[in-house]
Formats: sequence, C-alpha cells, structure tokens
Amino acid sequence: MTNLDTRPDEEVCGAVVPRGPVVERYDAREVPLGGIRAMQVRRTLPQRGLPFVGAWCFLDEFGPQRVDMRVLPHPHTGLQTVTWPVAGEIRHRDSVGSDVVVRPGQLNLMTAGRGIAHSEFSLGDEPFVHAAQLWVALPDGPADGPASFQQVGDLPVWEAPRVRATVMVGSVDGAVSAARVHSPLVGADVVVEPGGAVEVPVRSGFEHAVLVLSGSVEVAGVPHGPGGLLYLGDGRDSVALQADEGARLLLLGGEPFGHDLVMWWNFVGRTHAEIAQARAAWESPDRADRFGEVAGHDGARIPAPELPNVRLQPRRRDAR
Repeated sequence: MTNLDTRPDEEVCGAVVPRGPVVERYDAREVPLGGIRAMQVRRTLPQRGLPFVGAWCFLDEFGPQRVDMRVLPHPHTGLQTVTWPVAGEIRHRDSVGSDVVVRPGQLNLMTAGRGIAHSEFSLGDEPFVHAAQLWVALPDGPADGPASFQQVGDLPVWEAPRVRATVMVGSVDGAVSAARVHSPLVGADVVVEPGGAVEVPVRSGFEHAVLVLSGSVEVAGVPHGPGGLLYLGDGRDSVALQADEGARLLLLGGEPFGHDLVMWWNFVGRTHAEIAQARAAWESPDRADRFGEVAGHDGARIPAPELPNVRLQPRRRDAR
C-alpha cells in the first residue's frame, strides 16, 4: 500500500521523550486515495500531536469494503511497510523479485532501505478488502541499507481466557514473531471474545497505542471503538482490556524513536534534501539504479507529486 495523496503534506517529526502513562484519543482522518476507485482510508498516524508510537510512523486502515485495489509500482525509502490483511487477498510484487499473495493471518514486511519499488493489487472478481497498512521508520544504518522483503505466515499466539493475540512484530510475554525489524517494537492483533477481560503484559519502556478494528473495548478503563487511535504513553507493565460484546484491535508499541524525520509522500528521510533527492531519482529515466524495477507492469508506475515550495520546521509532540 502507498500514500497516494496527490498533494501530500510534508511531515517533519521530532524525536520524543518518555511521558509516562496517559490515555489520549486521536481521531482518524478520512483520506481519499487517488487511483483506487471509491476507496478511502482512515489515517491515525502521523498526527500533529503524535508523530510516532515507538518507530511506528504511519497507520492507515482501509475497508471493510468491496473495492478493486490497483496500486501501480511506486517507491519507498527509509522505512519498512507492514501489511496486515483482516479480510481479502492482496498480491504484492516488488523490485527485489518478490511476487506473493498475502492473506489474513500472514504478514508482509518490506524493508525499503535506500530505495525499493512495489505494487499491490486486490484479487478476485469482486474483492472484499479490510486491512491495516503501517510504516516503521528505520534507524540510522538500515535507513540507508539494502532493500529486502519477508512474508511471515507462522505467527505466534499469546492466549488468555477469552483472549487471543497474534503477534505480528516483536513479542508478547514470550510469544516472539519471526518478523525482522530494526527497532524494539511490538505489534499484535488481539481478539477479545464477549465478556473477555485481560491484562496484556507489555514492556514498561515502550509507549503503546490501540486501534480498534471492530467492536468496542475498554482500554485501561476507557471506552474505545473504531475510528481513532488511543495513545497510552509509556511506563506500563500491562494494558487492561475488557469487551462486554467482543472486539478486535491492534496493540502497537515500541521504544520511543530517537531520530527527527521528514516524511513526504512515500519517502522517509532525515532532511528535506534527502526527500528531494529521492523524488528526483524516482522521476529520473535512471530510476532503476536506485529503486529497481517491478516485473509485470510494462513500465507503468505512479509518478511523484511536486514537492512543496516551503521547508517546514520540526513538528513535535504537543507538550501536554
């Protein structure tokens, strides 16, 4: 999945410091995506007051809906894309030679490093899609390193009475995902059955957030439903979940990210100049030198929008 905004904002995200436990709701923004018929996403990261949760720096949820998703080859730098389908099948092709179908229960993890290109198409005559697309900002070193791709299908599960957590990234109480990431992170798909109540163990040095995919749940005693991200801060040893009628949610967390970043379109960099260089490389006839080629599209691609004429100052988390 890509950011298909034709006039994307430049997001300058400042490094953060620990804040302790909090409970703050950040509403989703409805974002129409050009090139995908009748498709909108609900974007909860980045926010003006919340640029990161750990190294998680971008979060879109799309669907559930019937939609013919056809995302032509486009570039990425400085990040990992994490594709998590809840319903439907998506074909992924990229410039390191991957050609796979990701299905519910499987994780696609693409590491852009200095540069990669990929495409994504929904499958089926009347495709029904519900998925989360996340980006992980890469630290120094991997951000300028080689591109790679990993699909993980045998994901571990942490269980408690009436609760089942599939660990996509990182670990939950000894259940460790094989997904290769470059920062201390956790990402889990948690299903709470009707009447379920649990304390999910978490690392106190991580900050955490919860996105509800369906149903409603009390998180740390606060009611929460679809349409927003509930930020929990750091300093917690567990996250309390209770769902009288059942819920499905994503629990995200990570060690506070220690870099200032500029995010624009599908690029993550340290400076405005890095973003401009990446855009120029994608628009160059020699784009394959940096981004490679995605087979099967006969040279079709998504061109980059024009860069803004201004440089934004670092956007930092609200001091609340």
